[in-house]
Amino acid sequence: MQEIVIDILLAVVIVTAAGFRFIVGARPDSGMTRKQKVMLTRILTASVILLILQLVPTALFARLDEVLFPTAGRWLRFAFYLADYFIIGYDILRKAVKGILNRQVFDENFLMAVATVGAMALAIYENGDYLEAIAVMLFYQIGEWFQSYAVGKSRRNISDLMDIRPDYANVEQDGVLEQVDPDEVEIGTVIVVQPGEKVPIDGVIVEGSSSLNTSALTGESLPREAKTGDEIISGCINMTGLLKIRTTKEFGESTVSKILDLVENASSRKSKSEDFISKFAKIYTPAVCYSALALAVLPPLVRMLAMGLAADWGTWVYRALTFLVISCPCALVISIPLSFFAGIGGASQEGVLVKGSNYLEILSQTKTVVFDKTGTLTQGVFEVNGIHHSGMDDAKLIEYAALAESASSHPISKSLQRAYGKKPDRTRVSNIQEISGRGVIAVVDGTEVAAGNDKLMEQLHISYIPCHHAGTIIHMAINGAYAGHILISDIVKPNSQKAIAALKNAGVERTVMLTGDGKKVAEQVAAELHLDTVYSELLPADKVAKVEELLRQKTGKAKLAFVGDGINDAPVLSRADIGIAMGAMGSDAAIEAADIVLMDDDPMKIAKAIKISRKCLGIVYQNIVLALGVKAACLVLGAVGIANMYLAIFADVGVMVLAVLNAIRCLFVKNL
Repeated sequence: MQEIVIDILLAVVIVTAAGFRFIVGARPDSGMTRKQKVMLTRILTASVILLILQLVPTALFARLDEVLFPTAGRWLRFAFYLADYFIIGYDILRKAVKGILNRQVFDENFLMAVATVGAMALAIYENGDYLEAIAVMLFYQIGEWFQSYAVGKSRRNISDLMDIRPDYANVEQDGVLEQVDPDEVEIGTVIVVQPGEKVPIDGVIVEGSSSLNTSALTGESLPREAKTGDEIISGCINMTGLLKIRTTKEFGESTVSKILDLVENASSRKSKSEDFISKFAKIYTPAVCYSALALAVLPPLVRMLAMGLAADWGTWVYRALTFLVISCPCALVISIPLSFFAGIGGASQEGVLVKGSNYLEILSQTKTVVFDKTGTLTQGVFEVNGIHHSGMDDAKLIEYAALAESASSHPISKSLQRAYGKKPDRTRVSNIQEISGRGVIAVVDGTEVAAGNDKLMEQLHISYIPCHHAGTIIHMAINGAYAGHILISDIVKPNSQKAIAALKNAGVERTVMLTGDGKKVAEQVAAELHLDTVYSELLPADKVAKVEELLRQKTGKAKLAFVGDGINDAPVLSRADIGIAMGAMGSDAAIEAADIVLMDDDPMKIAKAIKISRKCLGIVYQNIVLALGVKAACLVLGAVGIANMYLAIFADVGVMVLAVLNAIRCLFVKNL
């Protein structure tokens, strides 16, 4: 008999060791963390022990009852089951005790501990089957493993983004490259990025050309070409040539730092659904604990005192324990945050950064999308396409315009400087007055120059000649006399028209464009893209007022989203229900004010983000209905004695596993 017992114990040890070696020693790319591997090892170990205990007792313990003391076999069997129980459930018991000591009693760990310890005690009292208690704990741990694996997979999607964090920056000193902390690199420093290295800090390429891998930032697999003079953002990977980059920002203000900050803080902004579940669990868990206590105590007392019958404590305690297992809110508490977390992870794979699950929830209700024009629906690459009604040499007029606009970073100013072909000499310019939404007045070489739109000319009481061409018109006045106008045209982004159509297909009811451009240009772009409404010649304050007007026109739960990229868009991004910023070429102010950032500036991603959010919310509602529906039915069955512990396991762990598996679907967004 001793040999049989020793053989069993050796088999358990061998299987345990083999399982541990196989799982924990698995390759790092197996997709599991060490914690998940250890948890799975314990699950398999407990399962093996349970299997052995189920196969052996009939022959072994019956014989022990005959040859030893009558109760020895029973207690030895209990010892084996108890060992298995602690192998699989000691961490749950530890968390339950810790919660009690910290005065945070009512959680799922407490429910599991009370239910399983009670079931073990009842089995001892009635000489029953210990399997139910261990099975509850075992399947609960299986559910926890599924949840841990799902969270880990979501986190890895976001962690892929964390790979953009640079470890160092190369600074050339005395002909030797030295690796320094990116935080120590000052603005204006020339850094060297070799093939295969990450670009650590935003800047401008001063030497070299290369292909850049931007997939971690934008989700776009195709490389981008970069050459001398191009702006480059941190987080890209240099694929081919050596680049020398003059930094334009400190590391803390660079694109990579801002992105990492957005991702790391995303989970702190909870949706209404998550807040509801948190509040629900705080009320629900104590309520079911007290209900289970009442179910265990009141019916036996009524039977004994009022009806004169046997109390039948065992039956009612068993029902109360079953009730506790069924009522555990794991499926809701775990799957709802997981769904949002997976949704944010799935969106990040596509180059859409969502700052919090609350914004994902709002995005799903979006019915009106309002766009800025320049840099959002158009490429923001302006070129001088004509000079009309000028009485002076075209080159001289361009020179005046470029110098007057030399202090501005607006795309229009940059296009004038490109047409000028030289770096403007700022010492020739004085008394610069930038008039928001109109233009600029400056003194160039002692000559007063005014460059701007119709409104600027009207403000200065200068007669001008309107232009019949579509584009941005820069009227020029020299010493108070009209000197002609410069025609500058922007180009619509290749995907803008498809993006508007995709939004309509995604259920967006109204598309609007707000722009400071002239009416003719605005209406031409709106007609080309099939926008519903367009408002032109707006100042930044006018855009805010117009968005507030559109917000008042909403009905029900419909939400309004604004999409922009400029500094002057920041107030509107903050005022809208949800702000969406262009992250590749957008201003820092716009990215900071926005709730969602499109890392590749592709307007097609807006419709995709809406579809991701609606899929995520749909899964959340499915899980709520599934969990509450199954639990309500099983609670009734448990209270009246129809449901046993195995049905309770399904109502708790089974529903949790189903809900977690459903939540994982939020990760798969490629074909939306």
